[in-house]
Amino acid sequence: MFIQTWNKYLPVIKILLKRSVNSEQTLDMDKSDFERAAGGKKVKFVFSVMLTNGRAPGAAKIPQVTKDLIAVLQQDEASYKFLRKSEFEFTMNSNFQLLIKNIATVTEPGTDDTTEIKPGESLTD
Repeated sequence: MFIQTWNKYLPVIKILLKRSVNSEQTLDMDKSDFERAAGGKKVKFVFSVMLTNGRAPGAAKIPQVTKDLIAVLQQDEASYKFLRKSEFEFTMNSNFQLLIKNIATVTEPGTDDTTEIKPGESLTD
């Protein structure tokens, strides 16, 4: 239902995903895009969803507009790779603003990113 609408905004969402490493990002969207996609049905557009490793826990309970956003992000190879590296919160408010917040970077099991380099040492020592 909302796949085409989310695909319209996908290029900007991908840029904001990358920028969200530094701070929360906001995308102002057009209300009429979503109303047209709903086809006259009364739909609740306000949502908040957390994606961990590119997936939403309890996906069966989330609104269709949210499911379609997740589907579009998962189908796009570049955004899905980025989503798998971090934990994100996506929130859409009643003003049709999508807020993207990068919560934490997820480290893959078996990797240790806590290596300390002391002054005078190089990465090859």
